[in-house]
Amino acid sequence: MAALVAGWGQSDNLRDWFRFALSHYTHAEREHGGALANAHKEGHKNGHKEAHSRGRAGSLSEHEALALYSSAQQQPGFDACTDQFPQEQPLTLALVPSSMKPLALCSDDFAVLYSQTSKTPLVVVERLNAARLEQAQGNERTDNFYPDPRIPRDVRADLADYRGQHPAVDRGHQSPAADAPTAQAMAQSFSLSNMVPQDPTNNRKIWNKIESDVRKFARRAKGDVFVFTGPLFDEDHDTIGHSRVWVPTRLFKLVYDAASGRAWAYVLPNTATAIETPISYRDFLSRTSLPLLQHEKVTGGIAGS
Repeated sequence: MAALVAGWGQSDNLRDWFRFALSHYTHAEREHGGALANAHKEGHKNGHKEAHSRGRAGSLSEHEALALYSSAQQQPGFDACTDQFPQEQPLTLALVPSSMKPLALCSDDFAVLYSQTSKTPLVVVERLNAARLEQAQGNERTDNFYPDPRIPRDVRADLADYRGQHPAVDRGHQSPAADAPTAQAMAQSFSLSNMVPQDPTNNRKIWNKIESDVRKFARRAKGDVFVFTGPLFDEDHDTIGHSRVWVPTRLFKLVYDAASGRAWAYVLPNTATAIETPISYRDFLSRTSLPLLQHEKVTGGIAGS
């Protein structure tokens, strides 16, 4: 608070102060769905109180959010992002039960197999390599979360769904913001179609460490590394918010090194758990029933097993 007061004294106007305040706003608060990160754009027009209130509706208007996507990306399907899949062979919607009402969505640097039933992604796929991650280094995190405007309102999550939950949940990235190689890719990563309700400790510690380890591996790899991330819903899963967004009971991340043919995965409970030793692709299949590498020849695991 003292830092924010000092920032006010050094600022010439309210807009500058909001920018200063935002720089002191913690990552945890942003992931938890706080309003300050969404208020800074309107504060200079309408004053602090009104900005705080209006900011809770989201930091991007529907028009602004839609403008983040090309005309091809605004259409359902994977035609605009085949490069994110091994051998450019996209996942089929038949991979998941029709009751999940799957929808294919493309962004610049990841693809989403989305469920209009759970109001979450089911599988998010991204192609990592040393060049992409070199571009991603130093990109400033934006934290402008927004509902995906390409999805009908009645089958998508809203920002309000994540607020005021007991126990609290984070808006957990499936394609991490830190993987984004451009400002636009960074902005797209904050769509709620790339988010699941995630245990805060899991998101900020356990899962964050797994994401970091995957990036370290991809920087050393000889070629492309394909990463599949998503939620798993067991029968006792909860929901949050007016939209009844499904809360995962487990989370998975499958890593496939195309150059070596090796694949390994993490399947962890959506709790304040501990990181476990990665499992083989065969074990991943038995735990998830998701044949995500059905077109690939998997030659081993993380240790060449």
